[in-house]
Amino acid sequence: MSSISRVLSPEEASEIQAGFGQGEDFLFHSSRALGGSWVLDKLWKELEMDKILEGVFSSKNKTDLERLIFAMVANRALDPSSKLAMEEWISTVHIENLESVQSQQLYRAMDDLLDVKSELEERVYWSVANLLNLEVDLLYFDTTSTYFEVEPSQVEDDFRLKGFSKDKRADLLQVVIGLAVTREGIPIRSWVWPGNTSDMSVVEEVKRDLNGWKLGRVISVMDRGFSSEENLRYLQRAGGHYIVGEKMRSGKGDTEEALSRKGRYSPVRDNLHLKEIIVGEGEARKRYVLVYNPQEAKREKAKRDEITKNLTEELKSLKQLPSQAHTKAACKLRANPVYGKYIQQLKDGRLKLNKSAIEREERYDGKYLIRTSDDTLSSEDVALGYKQLVDVENAFRTLKTTLELRPMYHRKEERIRSHIFLCWLALLLVRIAERRTGMTWSKIRNELERIQLGHFSVNKNEVHKSTELTVKQREILSKLKVETPPTYFEIQQNT
Repeated sequence: MSSISRVLSPEEASEIQAGFGQGEDFLFHSSRALGGSWVLDKLWKELEMDKILEGVFSSKNKTDLERLIFAMVANRALDPSSKLAMEEWISTVHIENLESVQSQQLYRAMDDLLDVKSELEERVYWSVANLLNLEVDLLYFDTTSTYFEVEPSQVEDDFRLKGFSKDKRADLLQVVIGLAVTREGIPIRSWVWPGNTSDMSVVEEVKRDLNGWKLGRVISVMDRGFSSEENLRYLQRAGGHYIVGEKMRSGKGDTEEALSRKGRYSPVRDNLHLKEIIVGEGEARKRYVLVYNPQEAKREKAKRDEITKNLTEELKSLKQLPSQAHTKAACKLRANPVYGKYIQQLKDGRLKLNKSAIEREERYDGKYLIRTSDDTLSSEDVALGYKQLVDVENAFRTLKTTLELRPMYHRKEERIRSHIFLCWLALLLVRIAERRTGMTWSKIRNELERIQLGHFSVNKNEVHKSTELTVKQREILSKLKVETPPTYFEIQQNT
């Protein structure tokens, strides 16, 4: 097929358009989804991903590899499927310069992609930072896990391992994934570790990798799982700073002092009251911000009151007698993860409501404790900066649901790493689209996928024509800064 601009004169094109849909020679053959792949491809090229990939693949077929990698990224964003299923998927969607594909081509492209991952990540970051004018003074980091649908007894490797599962699937093998996100919610780097890796052990590697990008003054924002003293000291190297959550129930002396320090909260917003607390002096000085949400405190108290009410009724139903062996119902109640912490056992063996435990829990209602090493930030900036850590959680949620990261069926470590990297690239495009439109990707995708590319025969000519755009579709394309698809893609004259 040839482009209309190269095959037909304006008069001939007008003649075909005038006859479109008229006469007995009009036939509809098929259609392909156009809108989603069109937008993703335009964003891909706006980030200069095609040029970056051509640069890092210096000794290979650059065009084919770039198109294959884009196709896998687009597939994760539009209709996640296996590499084998992509052979069929490609035939249902329009991707420029890629009419068909074989699964083995995709697997080879995954292997080639992993070879250039480090260089590619850095070049993509600078491209995104320049395009979006990103602020990288605050970087949010967190980890998650993703599992494999395979029996542990069937696997013998040191990468897919059992560990603390954040998917609540401790029975399955997993890997651990780390993600760094800007304050705008744009993912800038990902990591993958063996499934038994602990949160505390990865900070040094993450900090070292980001320092290699010469980002300047960076304040790392991390959750409670990373707040060991060793990690915090490391985060301050090279002029860096941190904002981290503290475990209020850790029992550490400094934490207890910060929680018990008297003083009024300063209201910042209806649901955000703050109290700044300095513990220690000199090198031992620590700056905390205690955050209190009155609305959340009411919800937590109401929930605990309901638990206490139900527990009281359950204890009454046991009909306990002194020095009597516990029944199965009593043992089950004591082992309950919700009720158990509010139960105490008397010397005669009977179970009763632990009012002291209830009072201790009230101490934490609606509160969380933050620690920072940066004295230039206001208490409000510290609190709001930490609250934005939810952007990382949202990114993980998108990876696992919309992009269907899990479960994985890859066996080789290299393929697992490459698969996660492809999902990260898809997440990058999705987040840019969401940021520009203010809509969720699911809504954007549903609207764009209605844009189709039809294949027709008109007056003995083969015509590829896109559907008319709705007002909503035009609005989305405008917000995305993406040009509208041409009405006629290709017209082939049959002699």
